[in-house]
Amino acid sequence: MPEIAEVARIVHYIRKHLVGKTLSKVIAIEDANVYGKVGTSGPDFQKALAGKKIVGAGQQGKYFWLVMDKPPHPLMHFGMTGWLKFKSEDTYYYQKKAGEEDDEEWPPRFWKFHLVTKEEPKVEAAFVDSRRFARIRLLDCAAHDIRKISPLKENGPDPVVDNELVTLDWLLELCRRKKIPIKALLLDQANISGIGNWVGDEIMYHAKMHPEQYSNTLSDEQIAQLHQSLHYICATAVDLLADSDKFPEDWLFKHRWGKGKKDAPKSLPNGDKITFLTVGGRTSAVVPSRQKKTGPVAKEMSEEAESGQEFGDDKKPKTNGVKAGKKRKSKDADVKDTGPQSEAPEINGAANEAAPAKRQRKSKFKEDLSDEESPAAVPKARSKKTKTAGHDAPAEPSIREPKATATKQKRTDTKASPAATASAGKRRSGRLIRT
Repeated sequence: MPEIAEVARIVHYIRKHLVGKTLSKVIAIEDANVYGKVGTSGPDFQKALAGKKIVGAGQQGKYFWLVMDKPPHPLMHFGMTGWLKFKSEDTYYYQKKAGEEDDEEWPPRFWKFHLVTKEEPKVEAAFVDSRRFARIRLLDCAAHDIRKISPLKENGPDPVVDNELVTLDWLLELCRRKKIPIKALLLDQANISGIGNWVGDEIMYHAKMHPEQYSNTLSDEQIAQLHQSLHYICATAVDLLADSDKFPEDWLFKHRWGKGKKDAPKSLPNGDKITFLTVGGRTSAVVPSRQKKTGPVAKEMSEEAESGQEFGDDKKPKTNGVKAGKKRKSKDADVKDTGPQSEAPEINGAANEAAPAKRQRKSKFKEDLSDEESPAAVPKARSKKTKTAGHDAPAEPSIREPKATATKQKRTDTKASPAATASAGKRRSGRLIRT
């Protein structure tokens, strides 16, 4: 997934090729994932940009945008495989191998919109995404307010763009307030924008910090080193426009890609072994000889919670009022880097308050349905999809004739008529009262 440095790379090329140019042609295809999931459509995007002038470009973490001469402004997120290609120059951060020919058609495969500028020489650009996790939306606001509205306002500061906000005191407060593995804290875009898997690993390696160690167990000295490493890695990667050939030779990046590859090296040039583990839902490359655990990690924290103790900043266990034998659930769970799929903040407690009512309704619903019409069976039948031309399409719904249950039939046959009800009388407090 493109991270802070890769996004900075494409913003650089937007400023080089598109800023100051008027769009003479805009074509956007409809895609219910890329446009529809964030409240717009291909035709709306096409109409909003046609004939407009691009006057600037901006970035916050993994998001970037075009500043138009008047609203709305397009805000984009690459997702897993998105990119903005230019016909006149290869801008991709993965360089082609020597001797590999560039015979790609234009517009390229999997394009979502295609732009052509009015001025000569004409510039053509196309947004592509093969896996359709990218998101393109329109922000109807003044250019200086782009970062003040959703989804950007819910995200944390960008360590390069907002360098003056990501201070040591800010990071100390964040680490003390959270109780999650430190790498998971960095991957959460609500805390800080732009750090993804490889940048997170590089920061951990440079800071000599184990990614599983909980953030609130780090010493002040460790957090100070983390702060320095965070700024150094992000600023260097952005300055080099994600060109890995120019990365320093002592970076983990150049050696971390061996997992699952038979002949790939799984150690550093000096012989230090590289291991792989999952932190925050992502595979992490770790060098155990360098990245030592100096405090409890996930397993130790779970065991400590069961015994009714908690590690404080001094790493010594202390009682916390939890009864022995009961698990103390962390308020902050491990966070996945989900990008645009989960942009809205979750309202804590709302789901738990509604749970009893849901269970009650579900139980009542089951009583009135046969096994064939159970709540588990119906959504399953409707959720089947088929893939057509690279897009998910709903399958034909299965038509099933419901079976009447014996219980239902009995209720229908024995239901009393209004006349019989009137003559039967009423029961009150256990007595039969004649009317």
